[in-house]
Amino acid sequence: MPRRSVLTERQRSALFDLPTDQATILRHYTLADDDIEHIRTRGHSRNRMGFALQLCAFRYPGRLLSPGETIPLEVSQFIAAQLAEKPAALACYAETDVTRRRHLADLRELYGYKMFSGRGARDLKAWLEARAEAAPSNTELAQQFVVECRRTQTILPGLSVIERLCADALVAAERKTESRIVSQLSDDTQEQLDALLTEMVDGKVSRFIWLRQFEVGSNSADASRLLDRLKHLQGLKVPPSLLDGIPPDQITRLRRQGERYFADGLRDIGSDRRLAILTVCAIEWHAAIADALVETHDRIVGKTWRDAKKICDARVADAKSALHDTLRSFKTLGVALLEAKGDGASLDTATETACGWHQLEGLVATAAKLTDTMAADPLSHVVHGFHRFRRYAPRMLRALEIQAAPVAEPLLAAAAIVAKGRSAEFATTHFLRRGSKWHRHINACDKDRYRLWEVAVLFHLRDASALVMFGWPIPVVTPI
Repeated sequence: MPRRSVLTERQRSALFDLPTDQATILRHYTLADDDIEHIRTRGHSRNRMGFALQLCAFRYPGRLLSPGETIPLEVSQFIAAQLAEKPAALACYAETDVTRRRHLADLRELYGYKMFSGRGARDLKAWLEARAEAAPSNTELAQQFVVECRRTQTILPGLSVIERLCADALVAAERKTESRIVSQLSDDTQEQLDALLTEMVDGKVSRFIWLRQFEVGSNSADASRLLDRLKHLQGLKVPPSLLDGIPPDQITRLRRQGERYFADGLRDIGSDRRLAILTVCAIEWHAAIADALVETHDRIVGKTWRDAKKICDARVADAKSALHDTLRSFKTLGVALLEAKGDGASLDTATETACGWHQLEGLVATAAKLTDTMAADPLSHVVHGFHRFRRYAPRMLRALEIQAAPVAEPLLAAAAIVAKGRSAEFATTHFLRRGSKWHRHINACDKDRYRLWEVAVLFHLRDASALVMFGWPIPVVTPI
């Protein structure tokens, strides 16, 4: 049975209570001249006040007043001021039920209000069923129903009736959506989806629970685990087009049910609903795992860059002592040469006295090495992270379909080479800006040139800022 209560106490009050704020009262309870003429035909002061109050309640919130209901002071004072009556007159209104029924009949005849019954009720039920499929929530559906009743001048039924109607409409919409999804599944696909609930992984958890236990990782092992799940979902061959035309809120609702159920609980529910939940979860988790994989790759690239920068910084720090000694030796040599030149002495003798020609050759070699060290860039060391990428990158590029504008075709072609794992084939560097650091390092590299080229491809597929800098559009990564 559907859950009948769809509104909280606060939501019920917002829909059915008489207003107390000045803006709402002014908008809905201001009486027109013809309203006042109809009200004046009532004999006693209490009947005029009661008739006016019931008319206002029909307009907003759109319901009948209950016998003995407490009327907010703001409402009674506002109505009384328009009629030049006293608010206390309401206390004696409708001492008999005959007066209330007569006023109700007069209001229906004068203003066209109708009860929730007959053809009008059937039309509203059909309207509710049509809206239920796209309703974002139970509360929103109830609010839309109340607004539609006000628009059609239908007096609202009881609160329990509205909640029951909304709950029935929501259940019917869910059943319709489930049947629509399952009708597109082949028998083989249905068997594969049901197998997710019975097949065990490592004898510990069901395949269904294993699939939904994923999160963004930070290393190649995490990426491989995500790829294992992505591969299994791709093997189900459940196309995302199965959900075309289904409202996003219905998809979200089914996915949340799948994330809340365990395998045993899913096996116990009806076949259409179970298969619909499994289908939605397979499609939604496929996209979510692909996103998690891309973010994991992003983290690995970031870690590789940070590690390369640490290596570069460490080498610079280690070279500071040698740099200081070398500069001091060159200073001593320079002072000696300048003094010899000023005295007209032999420069050869000054050089021999200061450090000697053999030591000078060593100083020059050390200075050249230190110059290369101090000018080093982290790009020189990113190739050390090649082993991380090699463990998962080819699989990742085969599993994901990376799309971009035609201008980025050289980058996508390079990614295709990485996906094939053909290290002997070396593509051009057209995807790099000529003269950029990546371009210079790759062309200057000999032994590890292909490795550095492959790392550059993976960096550029990830690094949005670099893509913008090089003028390439940012690729859009979507699961196959």
